[in-house]
Amino acid sequence: VLWKSRRDEDGENYWDSPWGQGRPGWHLECSAMIFKYLGMTFDLHGGGEDLVFPHHENEVAQSKCSFGGEFARHWFHSTHLLVNGKKMSKSSGTLYTLSDLADEGWSPMEVRYVLIGANYRKQLNFTMESLHAAREALGRLAKAAGGESVPGYRELLKGGDLGVFDGAFKRLNEDLNTAAALGELFANLKKARSLEDWRGFFTVLSALGLILPEPEGVKVPEKIAKLAECRWKARQSKDWAASDRYRDELAEKGWMVKDGRDGYEVLPL
Repeated sequence: VLWKSRRDEDGENYWDSPWGQGRPGWHLECSAMIFKYLGMTFDLHGGGEDLVFPHHENEVAQSKCSFGGEFARHWFHSTHLLVNGKKMSKSSGTLYTLSDLADEGWSPMEVRYVLIGANYRKQLNFTMESLHAAREALGRLAKAAGGESVPGYRELLKGGDLGVFDGAFKRLNEDLNTAAALGELFANLKKARSLEDWRGFFTVLSALGLILPEPEGVKVPEKIAKLAECRWKARQSKDWAASDRYRDELAEKGWMVKDGRDGYEVLPL
């Protein structure tokens, strides 16, 4: 449908046309925006797998007929994301926004690592456990690149690329197989350290959009800091049951507390 006649439920979303008042069809909206901002031919068009038919097929048909050109040179269609084994749903408590995850103390890089841990054509189950694993994996990469025997980040990029991580780029060229590229990254860490091929290492990270955490100066989110403070106060008042509850809640969110004689330190697990 290229044009839909005005209906009461459309509210103020209608325009005058030679065919009467109405609004563009759903598929036409996308074709119009693409032509305005990208032109007749562009490189990449993505979307969910449920949009292949009829939405994207209609986009192609009407755009080529109207404007000519190739339209999209490449397409990718991703599967739907599961959360804790279920379809994302606010009512069932399986809908997380980026702000929700940030409030729980998870960094953008940890979320990104989870999302690229599976090929975009394969269904991904997003869980708190996967975020814990992502934090650990990023920590391993940061430790490998930031150890005492390895120069600082800026110095690393001055070295030559010895091809240690060519396999990772090969995997990315195989239909954006990000999961396999991550596997190649870890598989070649030892070799990279021995040859000091860190330019290739950071080039792969850049291609994946990953920025390693700083070795020191971990920022503790406000919500996590408050939980740690509540735990400390519970311990001071010898409310061990409450202290244990706060400890367990912190652990669920990926944090631990290291107690000292006069205070405590909050650390990521």
